[in-house]
Amino acid sequence: MVDKRTIHIVDDEDAIRRSASFMLKTSGFAVTTWASGVEFLKNVKTVEPGCILLDVRMPEMDGLEVQQALSERGVAMPVVILTGHGDVSIAVRAMKAGAIDFIEKPFEKAVLLSAIERAFERLSDTEGRASRASEASVLIAGLTSREQDVLKGLAQGLPNKTIAYDLGISPRTVEVHRANLMTKLNVRSLSDALRIAFAAGVGG
Repeated sequence: MVDKRTIHIVDDEDAIRRSASFMLKTSGFAVTTWASGVEFLKNVKTVEPGCILLDVRMPEMDGLEVQQALSERGVAMPVVILTGHGDVSIAVRAMKAGAIDFIEKPFEKAVLLSAIERAFERLSDTEGRASRASEASVLIAGLTSREQDVLKGLAQGLPNKTIAYDLGISPRTVEVHRANLMTKLNVRSLSDALRIAFAAGVGG
């Protein structure tokens, strides 16, 4: 019997904790829930290692502050950020700080489970980072210089309009470059594109 993989849900919204917990338990995970980042940090040294689902906007300490505190304490559990606000700049900061992925609420089960799978792969694969970096560099080398410029802007958390202004092109052209680079990198979401960018050291 394989031990159940543990997921810690840190979110101040009771409804989210209940629904995500139910969804994950029925998918075979062990789940613990925490109503605040402060509460989780108080207990983090004694909890079962696993994946952390971390809400961005919480009272007392927001998700980024909790993520920073975990890092300072040397807690290496993988983090998936939950955001209800589609805030790209927050998501970018979270991923720069080492988050595996960010998911917008309300999340689809398949999206959540896919992010969690990646998190557990990361937990068991610390050696793979160097190979991920070289793979990411190869992928980015296949982009045109303009596509690389757009990716760099996205990795800095800039909106399309700002990238367009900085590069002296129209926002529509930025959208075209963005669509092209997503196709070339073979990704469907911004978080996937950012993961490749950060692995290759772009926009850091």
